[in-house]
Amino acid sequence: MNHSELLPFPCQGKEQWCDFKGLSYLTKMQDPNEDTEWNDILRKKGILPPKEIPKDDEEEEAVALQQQSVVKTYESMTLDELEENEDEFGEDDEAAIEMYKQQRLAEWKAAQMKNVFGELGEISGQDYVKEVNKAGDGIWVVLHLYKQGIPLCTLINQHLSVLAKKFPQTKFLKSISTTCIPNYPDRNLPTIFVYFEGEMKAQFIGPLVFGGMNLKAEELEWRLSESGAVKTDLEENPRKNIEDKLMSSIRSSLPTRKDSDSEDEDY
Repeated sequence: MNHSELLPFPCQGKEQWCDFKGLSYLTKMQDPNEDTEWNDILRKKGILPPKEIPKDDEEEEAVALQQQSVVKTYESMTLDELEENEDEFGEDDEAAIEMYKQQRLAEWKAAQMKNVFGELGEISGQDYVKEVNKAGDGIWVVLHLYKQGIPLCTLINQHLSVLAKKFPQTKFLKSISTTCIPNYPDRNLPTIFVYFEGEMKAQFIGPLVFGGMNLKAEELEWRLSESGAVKTDLEENPRKNIEDKLMSSIRSSLPTRKDSDSEDEDY
């Protein structure tokens, strides 16, 4: 048999004789890694193994896949995860990663500051350092020293409970005076101390400072806002109108100079 007559196409490269059902024919030995349409068909059929990738190309592809995976996942990473994996990010991702880090940091701070407190808490002297001096970064503390049976102390505790709900980012505390500070004199009550990051920023001591039982919650809010403990939405001191009315009443009750001259003439 003339083997060359059985060839459907001219042979190139390495060749071998093959037998199939008693017939002998010559076939071309093709490179399995060669990019040909025939090899692609054989790979799909599982006759040829997958194409070998050069080592350098393999490493580049692995890095590309890793970076692609990072790009898909850093949006859902926490701040700690972003910081732990920042060395794995590509240069193209640095700007986006920094943006997400700042966003996560802002979210964390907001979570720390939002509705952290919201009520008037009670402490003892043993809690003072932890709850007041070590309250934490960025935390304002308003501490009321009081005693049972003093009406103005009771009134201020009522006002502080209202303000604690209005300003949940500020820590509002109360403590029985002698429990918190041994031998603290009753004449100094009520007393309010204002702290920021463990440092005292303001103090209000004694009943005269608060204006007595006519004290309104808005007036106390204004006083605390002046110290920085709360950010009030009040536009002016609520007590200003009371003081203006008081001064106006005093002035109207005083005799005028003309009246004084008339009285002198009667004598």
